Amino acid sequence: MTGTDTSSGVRPFRFGVVAPILNGLPAWRDQVRRIADSGYSTVLMPDVQQWQPAPGPALAIAATLAPELRVGTWVYASPLRAASSVAWESHSLSVLTEGRFEMGIGPGRPGMEEELRQSGLPVATPSGRLAQVRDAISALRELDGPDLHTPVVVAARGPKSWALATELADTIICAVPSESRDEAVRMATAARATRDMELALHVAVVGDERSAFMAGPDTDIAALRAKDSLLVLPADPKAAVEELLRRREEGGFSYIVIGANAAEVLAPAVAELTGR
Repeated sequence: MTGTDTSSGVRPFRFGVVAPILNGLPAWRDQVRRIADSGYSTVLMPDVQQWQPAPGPALAIAATLAPELRVGTWVYASPLRAASSVAWESHSLSVLTEGRFEMGIGPGRPGMEEELRQSGLPVATPSGRLAQVRDAISALRELDGPDLHTPVVVAARGPKSWALATELADTIICAVPSESRDEAVRMATAARATRDMELALHVAVVGDERSAFMAGPDTDIAALRAKDSLLVLPADPKAAVEELLRRREEGGFSYIVIGANAAEVLAPAVAELTGR
């Protein structure tokens, strides 16, 4: 994980890519190598059962394809598996990648109740889902022990999830798709006032293109732009650089995660901003 620039309180930029396996393994392997060659720091896998391979095995392969990359989940949905199982897999990945794994976790996607029922899993309340996130992090810390610290990235939407993430996470994902820029910045500022931490943005739309597994097919891009949502970035690299600098200045956002379909488009911006 990148440290803070203690002279200014500003964290250097880093960039991650959500890279689901969509077009077969050979194409995905090539994609992972291109992501590494383009200067991105992290390859991430979504947690959507039955649509693609499970994130743990896929990330283990990605880590061997590009030893310079970090790998992580974006993000484990806490209702889908026992907290002890999430912790065990995460600790194992952290050990096997020699510290290059980041456990991204959250209370689950909106509307995933039907998926839980089809899997024969209980449909927990929102508070219950947050408790599952807490339990997974606690179990991971016990497995890591004093000699290993697996970075934890928590997706936060409402006030309760922001409070939990502020307490326990190394990085908070600002997962507020419907809110305006001002609302997202307000929540980020409140979190940073509590303690120093990395803030991440889930950028689901670059230009006019929606990224797979990062936004639903019914995403109203025009409505997001009207709200000045932080889910959207311009496709022009120069404009993207200016916008990302503004987002870091206003809200402290320094870890930017995009979809694999936009990785090549934004590569010039990544080259300019990484580590800056």
